Amino acid sequence: MNQFQNLINDCLIDTKHVESAVILVAKTAAVTAASVLPPQAQIFIDSFKHMTLTREQGFYFQDKAYTCVRADRNSIYCKCGTHGLILVKTAHYVIVATYNESMYPSVCVEAVEKLAVYLKDKGK
Repeated sequence: MNQFQNLINDCLIDTKHVESAVILVAKTAAVTAASVLPPQAQIFIDSFKHMTLTREQGFYFQDKAYTCVRADRNSIYCKCGTHGLILVKTAHYVIVATYNESMYPSVCVEAVEKLAVYLKDKGK
């Protein structure tokens, strides 16, 4: 198991407040590590380039239409009922995570943001 897969498991999935997660390479949309493979990795990368469109349209992911509730140059938060989608960008990566109705959204956001800070501190 690679370092990024360990980070996904230890920092995100093991919190029990992150349903699924993936770390994408920001320049290529290549999957570095994942608990589920996103079919639209490039859309997640491009969402930071087209912030207005992201705010207006949100995402369609895993058969759900997610509405954007917050978007800035580093983070995008989306909701679909009691489900959520979190995207956080670092210098080289985009972390994507989901939560479901049995999870606390704030804990999911905190876990993803902390992982992003860790990667930023490492220069990644």
